[in-house]
Amino acid sequence: MLAVAGAPYDTLEEVIGLRGTGQGSLKDFGVDYRQLELAEDGEIDWLGLAEAVGDRTRLVLIQRSCGYTWRQSLAIADIERIVQSVKRQNPNTVCFVDNCYGEFIENREPTAVGADLMAGSLIKNPGGTLVSAGGYVAGRADLVEAAACRLTAPGIGSEGGATLGQNRLMFQGLFLAPQMVGEAIKGTQLIAQVFHELGYDVNPLPRVPRRDVIQAIRLGTPEKLVAFCKAIQQNSPVGSYLDPTPGNQPGYESELVMAGGTFIDGSTSEFSADGPLRSPYVVFCQGGTHWTHVAIALEDAIAALGPA
Repeated sequence: MLAVAGAPYDTLEEVIGLRGTGQGSLKDFGVDYRQLELAEDGEIDWLGLAEAVGDRTRLVLIQRSCGYTWRQSLAIADIERIVQSVKRQNPNTVCFVDNCYGEFIENREPTAVGADLMAGSLIKNPGGTLVSAGGYVAGRADLVEAAACRLTAPGIGSEGGATLGQNRLMFQGLFLAPQMVGEAIKGTQLIAQVFHELGYDVNPLPRVPRRDVIQAIRLGTPEKLVAFCKAIQQNSPVGSYLDPTPGNQPGYESELVMAGGTFIDGSTSEFSADGPLRSPYVVFCQGGTHWTHVAIALEDAIAALGPA
């Protein structure tokens, strides 16, 4: 397995086997792992990628979103270029895209540009804030079935598994999702513009085309990170009376602080913010079903933080 966009998202570290032992990680099952670090400018190391795939490379992981790193998320054009490079070196290598936070941002998804398989969460973009649990896998039929066999059992595959009685919500959420993503994009542009004018480093910059629904702000201190999350939580539709407190969460190495007053726990689809308690203390804003909600929450965040 080769990750081509630098380190994967924190919660994948134990899945791969970079942290922890004896938990049934890929490493425990004998899967070797390598990662291609990003270039100095934070972009894909295109020269390194051109030589990274070998005869033993079974799968390439393409993480579309930035995760908790200060890099641009990948555009569909980037994913297309990665796939083309990989397939030139080894046409049998599976190109898998972690598509979370990127759905409906552009008019094409990764499988339209050659990715063999993609997956994401139904409580993020494609669930439209209605789906209460689950995820999706899409792409080449044999690979989707192989993933289903891992989820249920070999020989059962997609013939089994629970939908938890929410088929209607899945289809209704999918119908509403593009509208929700559009509002979230407006919100990220507003956050970028306001905090850029206040003197903070923001990623992506204002008026830059969006690649997912995440907007990062480099706050510089743990106090500002916590204060920002408290302001967002106080303006959340659920649990507005709660104060976010840094703490340990399963799957993460660093302490996190999270503002997530969402109707579905963990969805982050209503305007949310979180970040790890480590330098340079970056807050990652996600979601926002109404850009006006984002604007109202930002007023309190600005009052709590002030200029950089």
